[in-house]
Amino acid sequence: MDQQPLPLEGITVVAVEQAVSAPFATRQLADLGARVIKVERVDGGDFARGYDTAARGLASHFVWCNRGKESLALDLKDPRGLEAVRRLIADADVFVQNLAHGAAARLGLDAATLCAAHPRLIAVDISGYGPHGPYAGKRAYDMLVQCEAGLVSVTGTPEQPVKAGVPAADIAAAMYAFSGVLAALVRRGTTGRGGAVEVSMLEALAEWLGHPLHHAMHGGEPPARTGLAHAVIAPYDAYPTADGGRVLLSVQNDREWRRLAEQVMGRPELATDPAYATNASRVANREKTDELVARALGALDAEEALARLEDAGIACARLRDLHELAAHPQLAARERWREVGSPVGPLKALLPPITLPGGDEARMGEVPALGQHTEALLHAVGMTDDEIAAMRRDGAAA
Repeated sequence: MDQQPLPLEGITVVAVEQAVSAPFATRQLADLGARVIKVERVDGGDFARGYDTAARGLASHFVWCNRGKESLALDLKDPRGLEAVRRLIADADVFVQNLAHGAAARLGLDAATLCAAHPRLIAVDISGYGPHGPYAGKRAYDMLVQCEAGLVSVTGTPEQPVKAGVPAADIAAAMYAFSGVLAALVRRGTTGRGGAVEVSMLEALAEWLGHPLHHAMHGGEPPARTGLAHAVIAPYDAYPTADGGRVLLSVQNDREWRRLAEQVMGRPELATDPAYATNASRVANREKTDELVARALGALDAEEALARLEDAGIACARLRDLHELAAHPQLAARERWREVGSPVGPLKALLPPITLPGGDEARMGEVPALGQHTEALLHAVGMTDDEIAAMRRDGAAA
């Protein structure tokens, strides 16, 4: 059977993007075969390039979100730079931007303007809070949106709310922008017309807060912050093991509790003890329940604890750090690691989680240097060597 091509082969995306939300969205498109032209500032490029130097001198955020793209460094306040981008957009299928509120409109790069000029174009505006309303002009960094969306209120311990350890608002917006582009491409295939796609970080993350939000809105109290424990299930937590590891387990029903008591804890009498026999009683006696489980698992090393829990049919996991994730046996067995090129040489990267069996593997292209493709792209829109040299001399291109 012939291999199918990547689904976005032949699609061209132009992105005036920075930080995480738009770059992560367009990286998904690049992985699926789209050509992505990333327009960056002349003076340093996407500011995520400067977040850290953890990836062998490159910024970890930038490496994660920008493989497989062509970097075009232009000053969009210079008419020549803006004209070059407009020419690229005229031949593109998708345009994505996440500039500060109002900046795209001032440049004539907002979705309404572009879609009026190019009816087949799909134009994506990613913002913090949406294009209108009292928060439209408010700065919207990931942590701030996590707070506004209530994520921080349900994350952490009873004493201390905490933000998520990943940029959850950025990622949520990125994934809705990505799926919005795919939906708009399908619609264009049937109608012949593109159109605008709007995604806000607040609305994307508010959707992800669906369970606690509905729990609170419809008559219940907001779920309590419980760390790694569960607000209404016990035992459900991480417990230390004899070798310094931590094992998380979840008992979902009373049958599982009986198996845990008999086969893992070696305390069969707890299966019928009224203080522990039902989930309601275990939650009411959570502290003592956790103490009993912790005592049993604390006598075992992590591997032995996990083996016993698996044999008893109890849902469990090892609490891993990031180095352990990088060495995860399941990722190795599934052959999920690849190498991508970069200005500092090959870097390890995970295959994207969308797998399309029977088709070409995701295109995991190089992480570009700032302005690596400027000359070729300006030639492609009809500029001469002299014009490009003049732009570089004037600081309008790099």
